[in-house]
Amino acid sequence: MTTRWGEFQGRIEDDRLVTGQGAYVADLALPGMAFGVVVRSQVAHATLTRVDTTAAVAHPGVLAVLTAADLAADGVGDFPANANLTRSDGSKAFQARRPVLARDRVRMVGEPVAFVVAETQAAAEAAAELVVVETDDLPVVMDHFAARNTGSTKVWPEAADNAAFVWRKGDMAAARATTATAPHVVRLSSHVSRVAAMTLEPRGCVGEVDADGRLVLYASNQSPHILKSAIASLMKVAPDKVRVIARDVGGSFGMKSGAYPEDLLVLVATRRLNRPVRWISDRRESFLSDDHGRDISFEGELALDKDGKFQALALSFACNIGGIAGVYRIPQIAAEVTGVYTNTGLNAPYRGAGRPEATYALERLIDIAARELGIDPFELRLRNLVPPSAMPYDTGFVFTYDCGEFEGTMRGVADLADRAGFAARRADATRRGMLLGLGMANPIEVAAGPFTKVRSDTTRIDVHTDGTATLYAGSMSTGQGIETTLTDLVAKQLGLPREAIRYEAGDTDDLVDGRGNGGSGAIAVGGAATLQAAQKVIATAKTLAAELLEAKLDDIDFKDGRFPLRGTNRSVSLADVARLAERKSPAGLTETAVFLPPAVTFPNGSHMCEVEVDPETGVVRIVRYAIVEDIGTVLNETLAFGQIQGGVAMGVGQALGELIVYDGDSGQLMTGSFMDYQMPRAEDVPQVHLRTRPVPTKVNPLGAKGVGEAGTVGSLVATVNAVCNALEPYGIAHLEMPLTPARVWTAIEAAKAARG
Repeated sequence: MTTRWGEFQGRIEDDRLVTGQGAYVADLALPGMAFGVVVRSQVAHATLTRVDTTAAVAHPGVLAVLTAADLAADGVGDFPANANLTRSDGSKAFQARRPVLARDRVRMVGEPVAFVVAETQAAAEAAAELVVVETDDLPVVMDHFAARNTGSTKVWPEAADNAAFVWRKGDMAAARATTATAPHVVRLSSHVSRVAAMTLEPRGCVGEVDADGRLVLYASNQSPHILKSAIASLMKVAPDKVRVIARDVGGSFGMKSGAYPEDLLVLVATRRLNRPVRWISDRRESFLSDDHGRDISFEGELALDKDGKFQALALSFACNIGGIAGVYRIPQIAAEVTGVYTNTGLNAPYRGAGRPEATYALERLIDIAARELGIDPFELRLRNLVPPSAMPYDTGFVFTYDCGEFEGTMRGVADLADRAGFAARRADATRRGMLLGLGMANPIEVAAGPFTKVRSDTTRIDVHTDGTATLYAGSMSTGQGIETTLTDLVAKQLGLPREAIRYEAGDTDDLVDGRGNGGSGAIAVGGAATLQAAQKVIATAKTLAAELLEAKLDDIDFKDGRFPLRGTNRSVSLADVARLAERKSPAGLTETAVFLPPAVTFPNGSHMCEVEVDPETGVVRIVRYAIVEDIGTVLNETLAFGQIQGGVAMGVGQALGELIVYDGDSGQLMTGSFMDYQMPRAEDVPQVHLRTRPVPTKVNPLGAKGVGEAGTVGSLVATVNAVCNALEPYGIAHLEMPLTPARVWTAIEAAKAARG
């Protein structure tokens, strides 16, 4: 299946967005709206001795200055710990409950200490400078290895070894025993760097109290129903007293998936002042206050027999990560993950959420094994694949794959990337004084979860008397084009033009529950719910059509938005049956469907990245990038390809440049702007050559597996593998990301010096 770029009608939402008619939080201007600014800690670790708001309160235009004492008086709780796991000795892990505003102690630069609300943004900013925050500095611990050392600074006194939790899966002793006696063992200690999501639209929120006394939050958030539940819990109010509205959201990538302190602060302020309150982050504040991603260190061992067949995989991770076995047969897999407290900013799910990190560990080990054994990396992967005949395949490690044809994707990407011609291209690069490298990866991810915990989605469709329909979707878009995909799905099912369908999402008043966005489940789960809702509309409408036509239900057909009576030229339209439904009930013709998948899905694919490295400067240029992807049934190729292209950009960006850096002594953020944080530019991102090779899943009626994270999961390691392959002539087997020109050049010069 190849690209057909000319067939797409265009995204429904684009005209609205590019003409300035979007409904982003920062566009909202409510009558009487006040403006909030967060006062943040300027130190990474300290005892908080005094917060003096006197001067700030007296500043002209200031309406309120909130501190932790004010939140306590209002009964606002602390953020709960999400990791209900155990420690290394099996005892229950300490549950670190994070306050909305710091009290007693601050634990990172940027932690909220106070919230200033004023009549204007300028007044709030000026008053925030007048808040006096007095602290007694404490030693910082910034590295998660150092944090585990005896005598290191304790981020939370209750966690003496700074271990938040330890998660284990598989028989580590057995895996280690195999690696100790196997004919070949490769080992790698590496780090997946810390990065920032840096969404096009920064975070923001506006709070108000509606006419019914409910707390209403307009938010830039990908999961409104989850946010609603969190707000109700933290503010100790009934869920029906909270409404969350997230209209247009300009990117999320997991970073906007939960509640943040600012969400609570604007609601506390609006309840106290009885007027709307707004907080909008600027880009510098985003670096400090948005949750970061990745920052995973690992030690891995891969055991192979004399024929290069995988025997065991043992992985130890430090930080918070999920595990996955890859597309390979590995008889023994064991992993342990230790979450570690430090004085850095918080980490949260970031596009792929564990799968890029786990895939990176496995696919780097395979490349190193191929190098050490003298086996072609492509051939080594090929001989260890899980065959289609083994499906469903129990990995023996968390997941059971329901379907997949991994060899087909591998051979397909070799053809698409012209792997056969690589040797000639490398020879030509050598003549030009350049280094050419080819790297690959076979990523597989778990989607429509999170992980093994499937979550339902809800869709409602209302058909109106004018023949139009409104789709209320529990799955919402944060830029992926979901509005277009779900609208087209309903239009096709109901036989209506897409212009006749109005898409609504992101308002918790519309549906009892909704999945929101995340985990590549919008189509696999939300699309399935939408399909079922449309089918229920047609079934109900057929009954009404039979009544209008005074015929038996079995004689009613449905085609192109009309219900013909079989064997006659008589028919009625959807508008006709909607009018009858409205006469029968005020609700009219409306149907709701809730879809809960029986299992998660496993999108998978093969990536090949070809890079050219200039040994004189260390500059890396991606010259080819090819992917063959199995995302199940493809509803819209153009949007799917766009998602994969965007995912590749994020993986490549991290591999080649992106890096959050803290000063190890002071805990200060060193990369707090785009002057310091290297975002990929258009010239850094390759044009991906892509084919889809669908193997539809049976766990949902559409056969869709998910696409949102596919590009990122494979591109990070495929790019690193390609650069390391290019550097092989210098004897460089591994290089840590990001592979900046300085880092690559330094490694080359060190290799030259070592050779004399």
